[in-house]
Amino acid sequence: MATRAKRTSEVRLIKKYPNRRLYDTQTSSYVTLSDIKQLVLSGEVFSVVDAKTEDDLTRNILLQIILEEEAGGAPVFSTQMLSQIIRFYGNSMQGLMGTYLEKTMQSFVDIHNKLGDQSKGMGAGSSPEAWSKMMNLQNPLMQGLMGNYLDQSKDLFVKMQEKMQGSQNLFTNFPFTPQSNTTEKE
Repeated sequence: MATRAKRTSEVRLIKKYPNRRLYDTQTSSYVTLSDIKQLVLSGEVFSVVDAKTEDDLTRNILLQIILEEEAGGAPVFSTQMLSQIIRFYGNSMQGLMGTYLEKTMQSFVDIHNKLGDQSKGMGAGSSPEAWSKMMNLQNPLMQGLMGNYLDQSKDLFVKMQEKMQGSQNLFTNFPFTPQSNTTEKE
């Protein structure tokens, strides 16, 4: 019984009421999207549910936060990128696209964390200002790292495409064209 109580207390429950207000059951107070954003930034595990139907609304709330952030100044997503993501909805590749984006984001977070760990060893500190200064100095290096990562991702995708084309003709309309690894002798 104690284990069950512990598990349920690990996930912070936020209830959304019909009046569109969000209620944090842990602090017994109403919260805003800004407060929810702070939970995300602090790594807090939470769930947002409809107070009446108990439907999970966590994704909807996270999307609202992203929408506010995108409208706030320096967007992460370009119009072209958003258009490309929308094109995958309803497509047979929708699930693969989601998984690919998730793994790519995790790789980016891993790189960010590794660079953060290295900057601590150099005495740069972990403040946003120190991180920003380091990134400005390292910008060409970061672009190179990200370029290499993207090239490797593309190469892996092309290899997967080649294997899949060997068994089925699923990937004929992709923008990446497989390139032969063997050179022909004249």
